[in-house]
Amino acid sequence: MVPRKNAGRASPFLLILLSFGFFLGTYNLLILVMHKASKSATGELTDPIISRPGDLAGGGAPKFHVALTATDAPYSKWQCRVMYYWYKKMKDEPGSDMGGFTRVLHSGSPDNLMDEIPTVVTDPLPEGLDRGYIVLNRPWAFVQWLEKATIEEDYILMAEPDHVFVNPLPNLAHGDHPAAFPFFYIKPSDHEKIIRKYYPEEKGPVTNVDPIGNSPVIIKKSILEKIAPTWMNVSLRMKDDPETDKAFGWVLEMYGYAVASALHGVRHILRKDFMLQPPWDLDIGKKFIIHYTYGCDYNMKGELTYGKIGEWRFDKRSHLRGPPPKNISLPPPGVPESIRLVMAVNEASANLPDWETP
Repeated sequence: MVPRKNAGRASPFLLILLSFGFFLGTYNLLILVMHKASKSATGELTDPIISRPGDLAGGGAPKFHVALTATDAPYSKWQCRVMYYWYKKMKDEPGSDMGGFTRVLHSGSPDNLMDEIPTVVTDPLPEGLDRGYIVLNRPWAFVQWLEKATIEEDYILMAEPDHVFVNPLPNLAHGDHPAAFPFFYIKPSDHEKIIRKYYPEEKGPVTNVDPIGNSPVIIKKSILEKIAPTWMNVSLRMKDDPETDKAFGWVLEMYGYAVASALHGVRHILRKDFMLQPPWDLDIGKKFIIHYTYGCDYNMKGELTYGKIGEWRFDKRSHLRGPPPKNISLPPPGVPESIRLVMAVNEASANLPDWETP
């Protein structure tokens, strides 16, 4: 066989084609990267798809520490017990990224749940500083806890007593972007004049202030350590301003966290599936937390009678002085699945010792 003179050498035409193809591939890749970078620069963090790929498939992400702020009032105690019960049930389920748990007790002294729930005691604000608005103690409690506690996890879930875990919760945060639930009643753009008292124009548009509170939020510990003192100071300033206090009312501290985050340039991934709030949300589905802040009132036909005490009702505020009774009656047929929270409370009360003890 006579060897070919050009064996092992590509023709110039083929090299040109390969070079052109490589150029097109590189160009398309650069355009894709630039497009993604431009989207990131605009702060478009509302789509759950932007969060960690596969996070709903469950597990494998960095663990987060659950931090529950609370008081020593009977009303707070029974909710904490229910919350911690469901944390323990969900913690090791497939799909969960839950790590350790701390009840941050901002009443200044230990109580009778210290042996049942891992607890760190912090001081309340100086007397009179909260002006009867007790949740102002929350940011101050976080400042103290972050300074004194040894927290193994790099992420923290800020939670509240009236949260019940109904599905295993993965780490919804993505790197330096915390994850938060968007509240329909937190509307910074509707209060631009007030927001500008704390978030000046040179910081950017008011839309940089996310429509959130501090809970539920999963956030990097190092970022929360920076935000927490600002959150405390902004909240105190807001409470001290009559116009702000009147406009924001009971959600003032939530606005305080949202503004403090924006001042530090922190944007949150907004996750509507983070939580549901009965009676308005009708289905649990793949949501993770029930927040039972609203009273649930129904007639015996299963029709909502919100604003009017129903023939059947469940309202946490009916149990300010102590826990609800065991085996609360279930709602009538036709009531949405979200009232499963009653079943959750019943299960906890049936399994926790000394339930009737305030």
